Amino acid sequence: MSPKQQRGEQTADLLLDAALRLYAAEGERGITVSAVTRESGVSLGSLYHHFGSVDGLVAALTYRWLSRLLTELATSLQSARTVRTGIRDLVRTYLTFIQEHRDAALLLHSSTADRIGMAQGRELRDAQEARLSAFAQWIQPRVASGEIAPLPLPLIESLVLGPVVAVVRRWLSGIDDVDLDAAARILPDRIWRSLAP
Repeated sequence: MSPKQQRGEQTADLLLDAALRLYAAEGERGITVSAVTRESGVSLGSLYHHFGSVDGLVAALTYRWLSRLLTELATSLQSARTVRTGIRDLVRTYLTFIQEHRDAALLLHSSTADRIGMAQGRELRDAQEARLSAFAQWIQPRVASGEIAPLPLPLIESLVLGPVVAVVRRWLSGIDDVDLDAAARILPDRIWRSLAP
């Protein structure tokens, strides 16, 4: 990578990091051109050069953190010997990621991310396909061998991640009746039961 490319990457990182801090502090309304340039110390021209607009910056920030989450989830499956342990590892990895990256989790589980996902669903799916296919590659042989009920992959994904996402959204909303450590102990077995043949 050339020095110019390195500087460009550093500038983009400064903008993305600033946008995440602003989102965590004030939500979507906190991410304005003036706030991002002030918080990052980067010029207005650089923001537009790298992301085209504030919406482009928010979309890039969402993709960045979604990519990190999906990479960690895919990695968690690599050492799983059984479906049951794979589900356990996946759930625990997801919940640990949320606890360690609360600010990013707020964005990933927000109406902002939902809007981006709905508006750019096909592009998002295509961009993340390699990571999502890691889940599919792990699941499909287990369906074929009879370890998992023969359900369509999108339904399996929903049965695995749906309960986790619901618990995370509740926890992120500030409701004090959700314990993520307890969820990490309880959810894997309940999810496994929904997939058992």
